[in-house]
Amino acid sequence: MTDWPVGLSTGCFYQQPIREVLETIRNGGFSMIEICSFPAHLDYHNQEKVRETGLIIRDLGMEPFSFHAPFRDTIDITSLDQKQRDLSVNELLIAAESAAEMGVRHFVIHPGPDRSGRPPEAEYVARMENAGEVLTRVAAHCRKLGMTLVLENMLPHLLFGRTSDVMWIMGAIQDLNVGICLDTGHAHIAGAIAATAHKLSGHLQMIHANDNNGRWDQHLPPGKGSVDWHRLVGKLADMSFRGGFILELSSDLGSPAELLRAAQQGRLYLKETFRRAEMERTNG
Repeated sequence: MTDWPVGLSTGCFYQQPIREVLETIRNGGFSMIEICSFPAHLDYHNQEKVRETGLIIRDLGMEPFSFHAPFRDTIDITSLDQKQRDLSVNELLIAAESAAEMGVRHFVIHPGPDRSGRPPEAEYVARMENAGEVLTRVAAHCRKLGMTLVLENMLPHLLFGRTSDVMWIMGAIQDLNVGICLDTGHAHIAGAIAATAHKLSGHLQMIHANDNNGRWDQHLPPGKGSVDWHRLVGKLADMSFRGGFILELSSDLGSPAELLRAAQQGRLYLKETFRRAEMERTNG
């Protein structure tokens, strides 16, 4: 089966309140969404607004497939400072509760901070262990809320940007309620998108679908960069992937109308790639 559902991250409209763009997204043909947690887009600390957003999503007949956990400099679950770790995990638990209130299925998180470079080995190991401990708490909390914790592969120049690091953290999490989100743009820049998909295949829950030129994280629609989508789709079919694709596109692609057209074109490109892959598998 290669006819996977394709949804859209609301993050391409992150500068607008989510309640103002949901109907536009639905009318553009996207019923499955990932919810962006940028504060100006969705104040997940405001439970009244969260409940209202959940009601709008349900009234529009949309599926809140995933929620992208907040990431910023002040959130660092690997920090060597206990106070910062406590503040970080508290922020994630609040976000998870808001996601569950809206009926989300997958809680997507960066397993490390968006910080370049690898620290000295002793510090690196300590940070890895801290991540495992915090994510164990978050995974258990998500399970109680009826969601799955999903770790995203990060850009290769960032702390924990290696696939082996993600796998180590997966093993360190003492809760089975955890999976992987493959970000195609990040894996492409690392130069090993098919290999990354293969290594993570046993845990793969969903795909963040975006394209780039192989040098920087452009978040282009599929087909507008140099990702080999045909090869990736074939690999996913071979591993019997059963998740969904979320288009994660840059807000710099233009006006809201232009962004929506770009998303629609990206979805058409993916669907055609799925169709060709299925024909090849059927014809041997």
